[in-house]
Amino acid sequence: MSASTLQPVRGACERNGIEPTPTLLWASVADQRMVEFRQVAGWEYTEDCRLVISTSRFGVGQMEDTNKTPLGLHRIAEKFGDGLPAGAVFESREVVGTVAEKPKAGIAHRILWLEGLEPGFNQGGNVDTHARYVYIHGVGDESTLGQPASRGCIHLAATDLLPFHDRIPTGTLLWISEVALG
Repeated sequence: MSASTLQPVRGACERNGIEPTPTLLWASVADQRMVEFRQVAGWEYTEDCRLVISTSRFGVGQMEDTNKTPLGLHRIAEKFGDGLPAGAVFESREVVGTVAEKPKAGIAHRILWLEGLEPGFNQGGNVDTHARYVYIHGVGDESTLGQPASRGCIHLAATDLLPFHDRIPTGTLLWISEVALG
């Protein structure tokens, strides 16, 4: 992906004093896809893979208590589930069973907790992504992937989430946008 295509991400990084990361994630609400990019040099990236996601069934938005997916620049702040078998079900980031026991589990397999990086937009006050507990995670029922279905988080299929969790380090930048990736 060219530097000009990434201008919104680069602009947000420059405004906030954030350096590009070796991997850059772009979640498109319009496409219900997340693209993983690998850095070539500076702001030059190449597409590595595309994953089917689900964002919020309530749309996009920054405010707490709306269950909407927040837009803008984020990073992977924390990860949960290392070493656990596939199918773990979480509540408050603690394992409470398995998908076999709870097939409609809302949070399953792994969790990557997001932190907004744009003060006043997705960081701080009543728009804070991290305080809103917005994650990238799996679900028990994957039949809704590819369409808006979450309550603000980004859902991934277990077959994508498990290797994704292992290869994406904390600190990786994520841009959440309404723009179609094409």
